[in-house]
Amino acid sequence: MHLSKPPVAPSQAVTVTAAIPARWGSTRLPGKPLRSLAGRPMIEHVYRRARETPGLERVVVLTDHEEILRTVQAFGGEAEMTPEDCASGTDRIAWAARRWPEGAVVNLQGDEPLIDPRAVGRLVEHLRQHPQDDLVTLAAPAQDHEIDDPNAVKVVLDRQGYALYFSRAAIPYARTDGGIADRAVLKHIGIYGYQRPALLQLASLEPTPLERSEKLEQLRALENGLRIRVLLVERAAPGVDTEGDLERVERLLAANDPSAVAGGPPTPPNGQEA
Repeated sequence: MHLSKPPVAPSQAVTVTAAIPARWGSTRLPGKPLRSLAGRPMIEHVYRRARETPGLERVVVLTDHEEILRTVQAFGGEAEMTPEDCASGTDRIAWAARRWPEGAVVNLQGDEPLIDPRAVGRLVEHLRQHPQDDLVTLAAPAQDHEIDDPNAVKVVLDRQGYALYFSRAAIPYARTDGGIADRAVLKHIGIYGYQRPALLQLASLEPTPLERSEKLEQLRALENGLRIRVLLVERAAPGVDTEGDLERVERLLAANDPSAVAGGPPTPPNGQEA
């Protein structure tokens, strides 16, 4: 059962840190953060876009590998070492955030070099203006080929814009024609904003049955009564998981294709303000 909280006044004084987990190990692309894209390591592209985000006080890469640490420092970025045995990016960020001052945290994926700073900025602003929201994330209309793709995570929302469920399945299921004509299937974009207490609470919780079934960590939050606010953007940027993804992103960077960038003007559901 989710217990309602008393309203909290928005505060422009809330500091927001962007944390970029970057581990060396990857089954499909070992050393992925250091793979070259347009003459720079991928982690540098992510870091530079994060630095363009309005409202961020700090951007830091959290890694388990000395070479990634040295690479980030070499291009002028900030990085911290974290334990190799952190089970997830959330655990890595929570480990570091326990030593940070109070504030909010944005979790940026280290394999999304085309993320739009405007989209990240919406998370930052929401964390400041709505401190009662424990977690905030993004979603965009799914493309036709993504609806049945288990690698594209879908999300369904309530009428206030909070997540009801995330799934690798095609949700919502349209049993009758036109059942979801007024609302597109939404693809989740794996960028999160956390109020710091919620981040530390989430990392302290044991994995849950639905999380284990879907292999989706955000379900741990929902199963434990943490609400997740979902802000809508026009499109999602391609991430990098395979050699093919790397080649595609390389081409998009070379072409400077604006359609490759996640974000754009907001498209709130059912007229709700984001």
